[in-house]
Amino acid sequence: MKPITSPSAPSPGNGIKKVVLAYSGGLDTSVILRWLQQHYGCEVVTFTADLGQGEELEPARRKAEKMGVKEIFVEDLRETFVKDFVFPMFRANTLYEGQYLLGTSIARPLISQRQIEIAEAVGADAVAHGATGKGNDQVRFELAYYALKPDIKVIAPWREWDLTSRTKLLDFAEKNQIPITKDKRGEAPFSVDANLLHSSSEGKILEDPAVGPDEIVFQRTRSPEEAPDTPTEITIDFHHGDPVALNGVSLSPATLLTRLNELGRTNGIGRLDMVENRFVGMKSRGIYETPGGTILLAAHRAMETITLDREAAHLKDSIMPRYAEIIYNGLWFSPERRMLQALIDASQHSVNGRVRLKLYKGNVICTGRESPDSLYDARVVTFEDDAGAYDQTDAQGFIRLNALRLRLGAQKGRRGGAL
Repeated sequence: MKPITSPSAPSPGNGIKKVVLAYSGGLDTSVILRWLQQHYGCEVVTFTADLGQGEELEPARRKAEKMGVKEIFVEDLRETFVKDFVFPMFRANTLYEGQYLLGTSIARPLISQRQIEIAEAVGADAVAHGATGKGNDQVRFELAYYALKPDIKVIAPWREWDLTSRTKLLDFAEKNQIPITKDKRGEAPFSVDANLLHSSSEGKILEDPAVGPDEIVFQRTRSPEEAPDTPTEITIDFHHGDPVALNGVSLSPATLLTRLNELGRTNGIGRLDMVENRFVGMKSRGIYETPGGTILLAAHRAMETITLDREAAHLKDSIMPRYAEIIYNGLWFSPERRMLQALIDASQHSVNGRVRLKLYKGNVICTGRESPDSLYDARVVTFEDDAGAYDQTDAQGFIRLNALRLRLGAQKGRRGGAL
């Protein structure tokens, strides 16, 4: 076995002959592509993933061809993204800092995984990404790279070059005949990252958390005020914790989430204005839109309310913040995430059935839930005659036992919760 050495940033002349670049076709990664060719003198392989960002990806292929790239990978990974990454995360009802549905965080491990697979297939020495040195994504990409291929070389241009402003990037693009869209010369009012689960907008006009976002920021949702005055009623069917059908029609994972996105968009569902704690230490403000995911979260929690044992449900809820933090910090391929995933997945075998929801002006309202594995027993809970299903006199001993420590404390003068 090769010894594992501490990874360090590669430098020109260190023998790198081929690098796989996570390539979007935008200004930043196009500049990175040319910079890699010039600075490292290596062959660049581009990888562009369709994760449902809603953009045509063929222009990225054509742009890479014009820049001399011979090996170009453009792949539709939407089904894999939802089935193997989004749905496992949603089994835990995952929210980072109580609000964020982790739309960007959960996409990075899949991109990284496929990059490493391509690097091995084409015999590349290194991988490269376009994440800046201030954000979380650099951490997410690189932790995944090293977890999957410990000896891989990683090139992070934003931590190496002197192109430290948008103006310098544009100047570099023009000098090197890199095609740029006409509107790039004007300052974009905010940056956007999107996939099938969400869109996130941040930076520039959104950097002051005291100022509310303008309506132009929102791209995936209608405002609740403009949503229909008539509620939309739907049903979602679950099997082992994953949604499998919408309104009684079986759908693939990506198709189901796409349909939920459409319903959420129409009804003004899924907007979030949040100031979060980045892994790298700073606070940042983001505007997130997760229409389908917001509906799915409400439906899954409703399904669990009748199918999970109380202590199992409470244990799941207690580990969720840690699980969310692990994903947010880029540790999808860590042993601790796999351990927690095994626990979460084990809890989902009985999470089967149908949830009925009403979507109305930004709200997701559960109006019914049923399951063949339901633990809800009307005979026990009824206020009418339960025919002996529950002996109310049992409660007396239960209460006295639970009150014992309180009574002993009170006898010592420690009333009112005194320690």
